[in-house]
Amino acid sequence: MEIRIAHLYPALLNIYADRGNIICLAKNCQWRGIDVVVDEFDLGKKPDWEAYDFFYLGGGQDRDQLLVCRDLAAMGSGLMEAVEAGAVLLAVCGGYQLLGEFYRTAAGETMEGVGLFRAYTVAGQRRCIGNVALESDMEGRRLTLAGFENHSGKTYLRDGQQPLGRVVAGFGNNAEDGTEGIIHKNAIGTYLHGPLLPKNALLTHHLLEKSLKHRYGPDAVLTAVEHALEDEALDVAVRLARR
Repeated sequence: MEIRIAHLYPALLNIYADRGNIICLAKNCQWRGIDVVVDEFDLGKKPDWEAYDFFYLGGGQDRDQLLVCRDLAAMGSGLMEAVEAGAVLLAVCGGYQLLGEFYRTAAGETMEGVGLFRAYTVAGQRRCIGNVALESDMEGRRLTLAGFENHSGKTYLRDGQQPLGRVVAGFGNNAEDGTEGIIHKNAIGTYLHGPLLPKNALLTHHLLEKSLKHRYGPDAVLTAVEHALEDEALDVAVRLARR
């Protein structure tokens, strides 16, 4: 079995150890005997959207996001079509913002987003920084997730959009409405750095199983692996967030 991952803009969108999510995905595949292909696509390089099961965008500074924004504008429809066809996507912080409708910076500049997520972001006066914990409903299964956030952008979901979770501790999307992240089909946007996946084993399992189903059909099942250390790391992260 094989999973194919497209890592978008790794040279520009890679802060707060976000590349660790790719390492985590590859290691989890290795433990299960699944071959994994990770291809990197920086500015000007366009993936064959139908060839990949998982797309990943990390976080970046405003100046780097502006470069990515222009590049994505030229090919974002392909990414949207891949997600609509069942591909998995994880976008963290800056990547999350760029896949919304727009991001308005503190300088008043507007970056037009891809529009995959029905959400928009505006620069805030207060920086949201620190550990964060949330409760998430992942297709009827309640998960506790934790990570680290550091963003001044305030993201607002349009009516009817599903957040990744409800904030237990921390700021979340905008420090106002108690939401964190967004879910659309098999695509997740979130502000959780850390990196996110190594300490959130059940979320990792969920995303990889969806990737298998994208490639092999709805009957594909991901083998479970022991994750006691990951669960311990999650417990520590949640306790830190609640302080």
